[in-house]
Amino acid sequence: MHDLIIIGAGPAGITAAVYAARKNMNLLVISKDVGGQAAISGDVENYTGYQFITGPELALKFEEHMRGFDIALKENEEAVAVEKTGDKVTVKTNKAVYEAKSVIIASGKRSRELNVPGEKEFRNRGLTYCATCDAPLFKGKEVAVIGGGNSALDAGLQLIKIASRVYMINIGPDFTGDAVMRKKVGESGMVTVFSDSKITAILGDKMVTGIRINRQSKEQELAVQGVFVEIGLIPNSEFAEDIEKNRYKEIKINSSNETNIPGIFAAGDVTDIPEKQIIIAAGEGAKAALSAFGYMARTSWPAK
Repeated sequence: MHDLIIIGAGPAGITAAVYAARKNMNLLVISKDVGGQAAISGDVENYTGYQFITGPELALKFEEHMRGFDIALKENEEAVAVEKTGDKVTVKTNKAVYEAKSVIIASGKRSRELNVPGEKEFRNRGLTYCATCDAPLFKGKEVAVIGGGNSALDAGLQLIKIASRVYMINIGPDFTGDAVMRKKVGESGMVTVFSDSKITAILGDKMVTGIRINRQSKEQELAVQGVFVEIGLIPNSEFAEDIEKNRYKEIKINSSNETNIPGIFAAGDVTDIPEKQIIIAAGEGAKAALSAFGYMARTSWPAK
């Protein structure tokens, strides 16, 4: 029986683990990977203390910090159910069952899919959801980035250093990402923007050879060898069936990171906090750990 189980090892989960370890809590971290969205981010210029650092470098710093403590970590495991009975919370994964007196859900988000013809057929055959992971494979090639927010702009900025031409397909009239990123993309001279455009198909044979878009009610094809899908993220919250969520399936929390079930907390991008940033997720993870510690002190540990 653990004091605390943390589901997820991105910025929120890792920070929660560090704070819980410093409180000498008996904890277990369960995650399919370490680093979360930070590990697949590009250049990070807004994390306090680092004027510039790449996402993978920052994720490695997080991991090194966590591994500096004696923290039990179950990697390559995914939560499939969280249930509370009495004062015990049971976490079922795809490999085992664990028990704790409190839980922090910090499972983050995953990439949203296009759901268009050709997407599944050409996944990892020219179509990818991670510019940081796969951009170097497209050196000197023409590529398309689908999306208009920060993740799409980040992908575009990575690709202008590698690809021969970058097309950005945005369903809206304007980009919605940070002004500084919009400016860099606009000034690069490497990007062709298609606004008010919707992708309708991924084209190819053995590999991607192009995309079909609908622009102002007219069909058009673009010859590209790579497609980077950056249209947002979906919360990894399906396993938390009994926990209250908003219409976006994000877990609803209060200012103390409490869910509607006592003893179950949540932090980071899986929650309904208004902004999804690495630094915010880390802060939320710290808050959640302190709240879990307070809960344990009130309900489970004898007074000394």
